[in-house]
Amino acid sequence: MAFKCDRKRRRLSLWPLLILFLLVGCNRALARSSQAIELFVGQRPVTVYHWQPDSKVKGTILFSHGAGSSPLKYAPLTESWVRLGYEVYAPLHVDSTDHPQTDNYKGLASWTTRLQDMQLLAANFGSDGYVAAGHSYGALTALVKGGAEGLVPPEITSPSFDPKVELVLAFSPPPAIPGFIEKSGYSHLAVPALIQTGTEDIPMGSATTWKGHLDAYDAATERGNTYSLVLDDVDHYFGGLICRPELPGPHQSEQMNQALDIAALILNRYAQQNMQSAQELTQRLGKHGKALLKRK
Repeated sequence: MAFKCDRKRRRLSLWPLLILFLLVGCNRALARSSQAIELFVGQRPVTVYHWQPDSKVKGTILFSHGAGSSPLKYAPLTESWVRLGYEVYAPLHVDSTDHPQTDNYKGLASWTTRLQDMQLLAANFGSDGYVAAGHSYGALTALVKGGAEGLVPPEITSPSFDPKVELVLAFSPPPAIPGFIEKSGYSHLAVPALIQTGTEDIPMGSATTWKGHLDAYDAATERGNTYSLVLDDVDHYFGGLICRPELPGPHQSEQMNQALDIAALILNRYAQQNMQSAQELTQRLGKHGKALLKRK
């Protein structure tokens, strides 16, 4: 696709690309019990789902779901983090097919509201520091909270980067999209991060390979705290384990468990400052089973 120099036309031309790389359709919820909280951005209500661990709270994770999906369709992630002792807060973004006003927010309006939603969560639940996490479109949202620089809508007047972010967990973030998120924008990532993808993580109808999902990793400055995780035979949804539970599968459970294991080590290392986890992460570098872990 050719991109116009005119900024207005460029914005209009970007939306099909966003749909191509990010849009997912989800029709059923699958999650453990959660509490729904209603907050507001101006007059716009935002439903926030909250998971509370039974044990002592070790930290906070703010999670952004994929386009068209909802927080309740990420049970493997949220349940794992809660078992580790993290409180999880996740907004229902307006692009969700479960959102009652989704038809009122077309095109890039969803990007504006996503940034607003995460600012809202950070202000209410992230004052003591937090982990920004997300999948697909939500992974981009999380990376921006961690310093990556994407398109800034005119409605966003405060910095998207939040210095209170301790770590970013980005599951299958989009490749660089000219005019929306450039590789140079990804290079501004300022906090430790895990960037995950799989060898079957290829957008339908696209000539782009799964390797584009590693653009955020490839562009990151070498600081020794940015990780890439490539899982063999894993698609965008882990076979329907996350985001699209209506998919027929088969579930890619072995690889999901490997991803959760690596994420737990990275959480312990960078959110809990656990040096034993640092040693374990070093031992896990390279290819182990279906997982290839790199660090830069």
